[in-house]
Amino acid sequence: MITELRTLVAVARYGTFAAAGARIGLTQAAVSGQMKRLEDKLGMQLFDRTGRSATLNPVGHTVLARAGEVLALIENLAEPADWSSSTGRLRIGAISSVQPTLLKRALKAFHTAFPRFHIQVVPGTSLELLDRLDAGELELAVMVRPGFGLPQSLVWEPLLEERFVLVTPPAMPVSHWQKTLNEQPFLRYSRHSFGGRQVERLLEQQGAGVIEWVEIDDIPALLSMVADGMGVAILPQAEAYADLFDRVTVTELEDVGIVREIGILASPVRGEPITQLINECRKARTSAA
Repeated sequence: MITELRTLVAVARYGTFAAAGARIGLTQAAVSGQMKRLEDKLGMQLFDRTGRSATLNPVGHTVLARAGEVLALIENLAEPADWSSSTGRLRIGAISSVQPTLLKRALKAFHTAFPRFHIQVVPGTSLELLDRLDAGELELAVMVRPGFGLPQSLVWEPLLEERFVLVTPPAMPVSHWQKTLNEQPFLRYSRHSFGGRQVERLLEQQGAGVIEWVEIDDIPALLSMVADGMGVAILPQAEAYADLFDRVTVTELEDVGIVREIGILASPVRGEPITQLINECRKARTSAA
């Protein structure tokens, strides 16, 4: 059954029987046969089949998660019982706003448990990290949840939410956030980021006629520009930039509050070090160090 479970993970990762077969050296028919044998052994249907396509159903997703756990245990059979004495390397993708806060706290605790592990933190936008994770270049990513479906081969672990707020220069009076948006120069949080796309959707829903003149994928830079009176912006209130938020006026987005969800995206197949790091990230969600 181990072979079938590995093939199941490949199908979930690459989307179709044909794509999975091409990656693991099997024909589409062979992959289909393995999945049928797995269903027969388990006594349950894992895929919804329509014509030539097959999509994991809810039961299939449950089995996929458990398959990841089983395969991780098998892969770790030869590993030392005392992980703290072992060496290894983890490649972690992380957006910039979590690196000096949540991730820093998690890594500090992780290093105590696994002092001989080397950690490489790979920066990038959430979209870039998603692509690298899906390509197998990262073990996990701490990022913003996208507004579209995630690959079936990856598991999302929510950690925290950051609310979006209107930020304006300190001396600027604000009667209502929508009125201020329509009257003041607008500094746009880049639409290349998932958070920036949320702002774009909000503006479209509100029919806001903003006077946009700059677009940047850098929250600290935008906050600095707002503090210098160069315009207004809608930004997620991230812990990492608390000092910069203190330099501007923060106004809640009444009636249309939006948040960006920060979480971990990783494969369900994971060893003890990755499991430990994810646990430390859960513990590090609060600012208490």
